[in-house]
Amino acid sequence: MKTQNAITDVPGLLVGHAQNDEALTGCTVVLCEAGAVGGVDQRGGAPGTREVDAMHPMHLVSKLHGIVLAGGSAFGLDAASGAMRYLEEKGIGFDTRIVKVPIVPAAILFDLGIGRSDIRPDAAMGYQACLNASSNPPAQGNAGAGLGATVGKILGMGQAMKSGIGTASLTIGAGVVVGALVAVNAFGDVIDPSNGEILAGARSRDVGPLHIGAKGYFADTLQVMQTLIGRTALAFGSRENTVIGVVATNARLNKEETNKVAQMAHDGLARTIRPAHTMLDGDTIFALSTGEHAADVNIVGAFAAEVFAQAILNGVRAAQPIAGLPACEAKEA
Repeated sequence: MKTQNAITDVPGLLVGHAQNDEALTGCTVVLCEAGAVGGVDQRGGAPGTREVDAMHPMHLVSKLHGIVLAGGSAFGLDAASGAMRYLEEKGIGFDTRIVKVPIVPAAILFDLGIGRSDIRPDAAMGYQACLNASSNPPAQGNAGAGLGATVGKILGMGQAMKSGIGTASLTIGAGVVVGALVAVNAFGDVIDPSNGEILAGARSRDVGPLHIGAKGYFADTLQVMQTLIGRTALAFGSRENTVIGVVATNARLNKEETNKVAQMAHDGLARTIRPAHTMLDGDTIFALSTGEHAADVNIVGAFAAEVFAQAILNGVRAAQPIAGLPACEAKEA
């Protein structure tokens, strides 16, 4: 099976971006028009979500028809209304015997501090993202929900770095594919787990004779957190954070197993974001199962963590400098 290292390698999934380049915000949709079993696991302390209760195992609805990732903080949840309208026009949704209601969960990240805070993803942008959706590998870096994404904010936005949206996939045998799509907007630093080095994060700075952070380019958020400056910064810490994403597979999983895959995918987040799951983050991972091939949930979950980590790294490496913030690509050049 030929793959392109993207979540769209999972058959039946379409991905589309829409954005406002002036406001530096956007949204990304993952469409599963035939329906897919959904799950979710939320671990950050400051989430912004919509329709996530439907995915819990004790609830009636078992299949989703799309997922929306958006900037704009809670305002951006409105983008899901546009995705619902798009799917309703195509006759797709949960059949209530009166009307078909598309099930479209959403999660948002806070990007209002980098561009224009008065322009946010809305229903029109969500609809446009659906019109743009295709089975081609989605753009990475400064695209869609990743347009305004940043990382490393313990010392404020002025010392942060540009991040973005990333995707990846793996084939794990017996025809099974696992893919991920992640918008990386973390409070902490992004770490390459192969060598433990920081790829993007808070940058050290000098204030008069005082050097803040570790020696070198990066402050190292964990080191800063051990200092008086770090503890003071946390008291006024940036609320402009969260990592939101989707892990998908063509494995045949039930609702409980799909939720387990979402949970296990957080291991990939924890391998690449330091620190992860803080009270200043809203880390949320959705999971989708399109149900083509039999597979063991333990295997799917293990590789969900691997592919989620790779998607984070891909999103950071694809980011471009914007709004005065450097990016990993610019630093390495």
